[in-house]
Amino acid sequence: MKNRVVIVTGAGRRIAMGAAIARRLVADGASILLHSWSPADAEQPWGADPGGPEALAGELRAAGGRVEQVSADLADPSAPAALFDAAVAAFGHVDALVANHARSSAYTLEELTAAELDRTWAVNTRATLLLAKEFAVRHDDTRPGGRIVVFTSGQYHDAMPGELPYIASKAALHELTRSLAVHLIHRGITVNCVNPGPNDTGYADPVTREAVARLNPGGRWSTPADTAKLVSWLLSDEADGVTGQTIASDGGWSSR
Repeated sequence: MKNRVVIVTGAGRRIAMGAAIARRLVADGASILLHSWSPADAEQPWGADPGGPEALAGELRAAGGRVEQVSADLADPSAPAALFDAAVAAFGHVDALVANHARSSAYTLEELTAAELDRTWAVNTRATLLLAKEFAVRHDDTRPGGRIVVFTSGQYHDAMPGELPYIASKAALHELTRSLAVHLIHRGITVNCVNPGPNDTGYADPVTREAVARLNPGGRWSTPADTAKLVSWLLSDEADGVTGQTIASDGGWSSR
């Protein structure tokens, strides 16, 4: 990844997947534009990172990384273009996009509201598509390693009736992956989708953590570092023949 520039969205909490992905890519030699939106984390039970998004950027710079940090609400339709503007201003180009961000909300059918459906769609699906569009429009096809990685969830393996806005938006990304991949393959850009499975990012209580570990064939939760390994490989030259795939990194959870 040396001399390559990657935008990583949803990298505001040092315990979570975006941070682990950024750490791995910096170790691999990439320059990173970190995106975060702490107000969204603050709304959740786990809360925002106490050090703020700047804490991760500082950590990565201390490790020798070339890192810029941008806070933006991806519910704003202008935010995807603004992220690319910032990356190009800082580094001159963008070689890869890791759309790791997500709005998570627990709504059953009877609890649904149009407002929550619209906001979850805007953040999870619309913003990811607009980010992919910006990447396609701005990518220099003479540069190697054009990569887009998006994220889905486990809705294609198990029913998730308590999280309908979330799973609807994530199912859309799952299905979009193949079409985006076919559209961009002639330009040397791959598009793949990662399902990290139950991932220990600090949101689960001890009872849930023990129950999931017991049910998982791997005997444990996946970790952000597990996800980062897969993303790193998908961004590498070794994965240039892999596109249009949804890959689970979940310790066998989806194979139960």
